[in-house]
Amino acid sequence: MPSALSVAIAGFFLGASLIIAIGAQNAFILRLGLARQHVFVCCLICALSDALLIVAGVAGLGSLISGNSFFLNLAKWGGIAFLTAYALFAFHRAVKPQALDTENGVPDAGTLRAAVATCLALTFLNPHVYLDTVILLGSISTRYDPEVRSFFGGGAVVASFAWFFSLGYGARLLQPLFAKPVSWRVLDIGIGCVMLAIAWSLLKAH
Repeated sequence: MPSALSVAIAGFFLGASLIIAIGAQNAFILRLGLARQHVFVCCLICALSDALLIVAGVAGLGSLISGNSFFLNLAKWGGIAFLTAYALFAFHRAVKPQALDTENGVPDAGTLRAAVATCLALTFLNPHVYLDTVILLGSISTRYDPEVRSFFGGGAVVASFAWFFSLGYGARLLQPLFAKPVSWRVLDIGIGCVMLAIAWSLLKAH
């Protein structure tokens, strides 16, 4: 039987490989980090949400969800609708981009309540999150004995926390680049394209 440390390391790297891929959560956290608004709270929400789903998957919920066609269809179409709407908002922002003003804190990321609601929606209305955390990580965890399975989930949870906080606070290193409105335009267009690509992949999925 593999050691608890080796299982935790495997969980960390697998979790990181899934989380680091450009997606809805990452794009939103990057934007908040650049604006220096609500960074800690939203990073914590994204990490805790992922942790909850990872623990659920390792505990066996993944197998239950993958066999429920009603839930899968509900998640699929709800995710498509939300991601498409978010993409349209991003394209709208790109029409009149703002520069990054470190003294005045613009462009404004909205209220804390709105940011929290967006974080939760990007997490729980995106079926890809369930596929990556609950189903994929949950199914892979079954390869390990029950005695060390929790360490696999723990490693993936640590990867989630490390990534979101690194992304949120590391985004400040890009501030000189985003001092120009054109950079925000490119970012928002990119965010919109990512959201539409994810929505399209859901639409084409069987």
